[in-house]
Amino acid sequence: MTTVFTGIVEELGEVVEVTDLDDAARLVVRGPVVSADARHGDSIAVNGVCLTVVSSTDGVFTVDVMKETLDRSSLTGVCPGDPVNLERAVTLATRLGGHLVQGHVDGTGEVLERIPAEHWELVRVSLPGALTRYVVEKGSVTVDGVSLTVAAVTATDFTVSLIPTTLGLTTLGRRAVGDLVNLEVDVMAKYVEKLLAAGVPSPLVPGQGT
Repeated sequence: MTTVFTGIVEELGEVVEVTDLDDAARLVVRGPVVSADARHGDSIAVNGVCLTVVSSTDGVFTVDVMKETLDRSSLTGVCPGDPVNLERAVTLATRLGGHLVQGHVDGTGEVLERIPAEHWELVRVSLPGALTRYVVEKGSVTVDGVSLTVAAVTATDFTVSLIPTTLGLTTLGRRAVGDLVNLEVDVMAKYVEKLLAAGVPSPLVPGQGT
């Protein structure tokens, strides 16, 4: 079964150690909550990137990050002491509080603007051209592993509204203008696009299908 997450961060962890392996990297991350029941081979999303646990002990866990992931995500610049959003993979008993998230980063965006309000904060993020068609107003998008609702979108950027809980318990409360964040668009939009492009008959439409 494909590993999925919900985009609801369980814990704000901390990178303890980064080892450069030339074409990969090994991260040691402190996260007592997510590592409490972690075993070798389990999946944990780190800033929205699905990674496989190599080992886990005493509130920390180790993961390997391959070159493809480093090239496509902000993990390439992570350093010891950096906070990271952590979430374990869902189980059949997990509540789906956000939306279906694969932990497969589609690209990175840059924080362009932060507009504070009394009880929330608007954050505007750049949007790679290849992802624009998948992001819609009031739709879902994952930013650094956090499931968020799109407040507004243009051809070059989108805006999300962050409540105090999100600001206080995730990295999004600490991201400054100019910082890179990991983006994952709603995978359902990709499937719909592919099916429509292929002209696959739908059994839900009279006269089509079998």
